[in-house]
Amino acid sequence: MARMTAARAAVEILRREGVDVAFGVPGAAINPFYAALKESGGISHTLARHVEGASHMAEGYTRTRPGNIGVCVGTSGPAGTDMITGLYSASGDSIPILCVTGQAPTAVIHKEDFQAVDIASIARPVTKMAVTVLEAAQVPGVFQQAFHLMRSGRPGPVLIDLPIDVQLTEIEFDPDTYEPLPVYKPAATRAQIEKALGMLNAAERPLIVAGGGVVNADAADLLVRFAELTGTPVVPTLMGWGVLPDDHELNAGMVGLQTAHRYGNATFLESDFVLGIGNRWANRHTGRLDVYTAGRTFVHIDVEPTQIGRIFAPDYGIASDARAALELLVEVAEEMWAAGRLPDRSAWAASAQERRATMQRRTHFDDVPMKPQRVYEEMNKAFGPETRYVTTIGLSQIAGAQLLHVYRPRHWINCGQAGPLGWTVPAALGVAKADPEAQVVALSGDYDFQFMIEELAVGAQHRIPYVHVLVNNAYLGLIRQAQRAFAIDFEVNLEFENINTPELGVYGVDHVKVAEGLGCRAIRVTDPGELGPAFEQAKKLAAEHRVPVIVEAILERVTDIAMSTTNDISDVTEFEPVATEPGHAPTAVRPLRV
Repeated sequence: MARMTAARAAVEILRREGVDVAFGVPGAAINPFYAALKESGGISHTLARHVEGASHMAEGYTRTRPGNIGVCVGTSGPAGTDMITGLYSASGDSIPILCVTGQAPTAVIHKEDFQAVDIASIARPVTKMAVTVLEAAQVPGVFQQAFHLMRSGRPGPVLIDLPIDVQLTEIEFDPDTYEPLPVYKPAATRAQIEKALGMLNAAERPLIVAGGGVVNADAADLLVRFAELTGTPVVPTLMGWGVLPDDHELNAGMVGLQTAHRYGNATFLESDFVLGIGNRWANRHTGRLDVYTAGRTFVHIDVEPTQIGRIFAPDYGIASDARAALELLVEVAEEMWAAGRLPDRSAWAASAQERRATMQRRTHFDDVPMKPQRVYEEMNKAFGPETRYVTTIGLSQIAGAQLLHVYRPRHWINCGQAGPLGWTVPAALGVAKADPEAQVVALSGDYDFQFMIEELAVGAQHRIPYVHVLVNNAYLGLIRQAQRAFAIDFEVNLEFENINTPELGVYGVDHVKVAEGLGCRAIRVTDPGELGPAFEQAKKLAAEHRVPVIVEAILERVTDIAMSTTNDISDVTEFEPVATEPGHAPTAVRPLRV
């Protein structure tokens, strides 16, 4: 048997579980693990500037390609607590990442030793497993179990905490005969699928709601095939956006209170049956449940049995991995199609596309300072179907989801459930690391951008290029808009006159200087006519210098983005004029019909 330190055994298992990239920050209590990383080779490491940033980089890396598991590494104490936001974000969106932390020696953990904290207890509510390993011989089994859990059922994150003495202890371990544990995924039965399909066939105006579980299961191809066989329009959720192209004839648009389309909500409200696959009925998708469920029959398919009935009781529930369910749905639907037993849905599908062609939001404004809608219009022109968009929260993300176009799974990479400010920069770095040849475009408001701006230096140091679109109105825009309900505008204003950049006026932070100081390139745009050339220049600069390139658009100070103020998808307020002629929405997927 081979004899090695427990830290080396852990690294060898990472390699055999398919890990070849890690993100992190070394420290005294995790240095034995780093020594093993160096000695073993085969795993490249990206040094973050903040351990929370490393956890979001790991998220971005996982979210980019099927099978990826991002790994983030940090030392004892605050490194682990810094990772909690990343673990929460990954848990909420069913994203497997592995956080490895160092820990004080086992003999003094309970003695309030320097940077000794019970990180496993802190992390447990936002992980599938969080454990401090007290016996070195258990390290291989714990890492083996971690990968099994991350991949099985509803995917999610794991934290493994390694006391320094445990890392240094030699154990017997044979990496050459190591095998990953089989992954468990519940699978629908044929009887269940036949019943669900029978319920769909009995409906007159059915819809499919496709969630992030379809993306996680790498089942977008099956989802499209099933929709086409049955002629059923599809509503992607925010996490499922891209499972079928935006220009597909069965794409009915997104539904919800904020990140939704006018035509998507209108079509949903006309439906009488909903088949949810891999979705969790998030509250900003459903809004008021009495409105959302009224007059509709629901079937819910989800990999996590306890998710069925969590938000509301469906008429029928199936615990199944999305891919396993869709394989059977396609098989049974093909048999029904061959036998002529599938209803003709063409009129219903056409009505959804008619709404799409007539219920559009306006994007073309020539105002200076710019309206944000024009930024997204120009992004649609500049960035093609291959673009991987990365964003997290705020009016910038909400407007982006309403106005941008996505054509492929994993090309809208969004922190959906947690929405932490600062997520976008490190996540975009993780995405670009996972797919170095991709056109990666991040989208932030000024406050999200400022939260973890130091991570831009990671992109400069490690030559990780991407384009970051920064819409700047010197406001906490989403919170300001929410404060309308309280008739206040309080502690959300970021404006100040920068004595070093007086030409900015009241827009405060000079993001161009900060980005350049961190080794990146940046372009400031004040006129909407300059956006297109700026995006083209940014793409060239990113390719030439292999660093992040920021395009900052100076916006009008106040723009209210369409959303419901009553928690009701049938009552969405359009604060700006809607499109009434084709020139108002020149990049819409369907030409406007008036």
